[in-house]
Amino acid sequence: MPFGNTHNKFKLNYKLEEEYPDLSKHNNHMAKVLTPDLYKKLRDKETPSGFTLDDIIQTGVDNPGHPFIMTVGCVAGDEESYTVFKDLFDPIIQDRHGGYKPTDKHKTDLNHENLKVDQGPVGGEDCLHAQTDREPWKSGGDSRKILGSPGLSGMVCPEGLPSQTPLPMPSPSQGGDDLDPNYVLSSRVRTGRSIKGYTLPPHCSRGERRAVEKLSVEALNSLTGEFKGKYYPLKSMTEQEQQQLIDDHFLFDKPVSPLLLASGMARDWPDARGIWHNDNKSFLVWVNEEDHLRVISMEKGGNMKEVFRRFCVGLQKIEEIFKKAGHPFMWNEHLGYVLTCPSNLGTGLRGGVHVKLAHLSKHAKFEEILTRLRLQKRGTGGVDTAAVGSVFDISNADRLGSSEVEQVQLVVDGVKLMVEMEKKLEKGQSIDDMIPAQK
Repeated sequence: MPFGNTHNKFKLNYKLEEEYPDLSKHNNHMAKVLTPDLYKKLRDKETPSGFTLDDIIQTGVDNPGHPFIMTVGCVAGDEESYTVFKDLFDPIIQDRHGGYKPTDKHKTDLNHENLKVDQGPVGGEDCLHAQTDREPWKSGGDSRKILGSPGLSGMVCPEGLPSQTPLPMPSPSQGGDDLDPNYVLSSRVRTGRSIKGYTLPPHCSRGERRAVEKLSVEALNSLTGEFKGKYYPLKSMTEQEQQQLIDDHFLFDKPVSPLLLASGMARDWPDARGIWHNDNKSFLVWVNEEDHLRVISMEKGGNMKEVFRRFCVGLQKIEEIFKKAGHPFMWNEHLGYVLTCPSNLGTGLRGGVHVKLAHLSKHAKFEEILTRLRLQKRGTGGVDTAAVGSVFDISNADRLGSSEVEQVQLVVDGVKLMVEMEKKLEKGQSIDDMIPAQK
C-alpha cells in the first residue's frame, strides 16, 4: 500500500530488535507509548483489511516531532484499527485527550437549539468560583442521542480554511449579534466524517476511494433548499471552475505536510478528490482529503449560532442520506465519530472565530486565559502561522468526551469574555477581576 516496507511479511523473519524503529529522538504521543514489548506483541497483527502496526506508526517514525506542539504520530487505516491495536491507541488517546480512559463514553449533541448565545460574559467572582467538570465524559453522557431530535442517531492534522476565505455576509436580521462583529471577523465550525464499510484515506484502494466519491456526490447533490449546491472534482474541473475556487480560497491542493505524505494520504492524487459547496458558499464539503468527508459551515461576522445551526442541520441531512444508502458514519459510544487521526476522535469538531485582540494578546496572562477557557489560538493562516494585525484564530481545544454543543459553547462564552477584556484594556482599565477559573 502506501509505504516501502510496512506490508512486507518477510520482516517477521527478523528479530524484534532488528525491526523496532529508532524512536530515541522522537517527541510524539506514539513514541511515548510504543515500547519494544508492545511492538513485539502487535507487530504480526493486522486488521481484516490488512492494516498493520507499521502502517499505523509510519508517519510518527518518519516525523520525529514538531517544534511547537506535540504530534500524535500515528493514524488509523480503518474502523477496526482502534480495536485490533487498542493496546497502542488507548494510551495514546488517554494521553492526547486529557485522561480519557478506555472505559469512558463520549457524548453527542447536534441539537443546535441547545447552544446558548445570549448569556453575558462570565468573569470576576463568578469565574473564580465556577464549578465546571474538567472531565465531562464522567458525567454520564453515554448515548449518541441528539437531544431534541428524535429519530436521528446521533499527528497534528491541518484544519480549517485559509484566513482569506471570503465568507458569506450575515443578513441584516442576524446582525452578528452573538459575538461583537467589531472584533469577530468570521465564524466557522468544521468536522470530519468517515463512511462505514470503507477503509480510511491512509489505506483505501483506488476503487474504494472512487466509491466513496460516488456515494458522497449522490448524497450531496440530493440536498435542497439552503443546502442545494454543486460538486467540483479536482481532476476534471474546468479552468474557469478552478479559478473561481481559487478566488474563493476553497480549493485544496495535494498535501505537502510530511505528516500526511508519510501516512499515505496523497496516493493517486487527485483521483476521486473534490469539493462541494452550497450556492451560498456557506456550507462546504471536502471529499477524500484527510478524512472521507470534511464538513464546514462558515460566514463573516460573529453569528456563531447561525453557523452552528447550519452545521448541525446540514450534517444531519447528509447522515440520513448515507444511512438510507446502507453506509452510516463510523461511530461508537467510546470514541464518538471515528476519524483518521486520533486527535479528531469524538466530535471531530473545531469551532473557531477570527477575532481582533490587539491589547489582550499582549497581556501577560493571555496564554493562561486561553488555557483556563479550554481554548487554543493560532494565526489566521492555520497551524504554525503568526497572527496578522492582531487577528487570531480562536477555537476549542477539546474533541473527545464532551458534546458538539458543549465545545461550541466554550468558544462562544470564551470569546465573549475575551472581547469584553479587550474593551476594558482599550480604556486602560485592569482585567484582573475578569480572569476566569479553570474550565
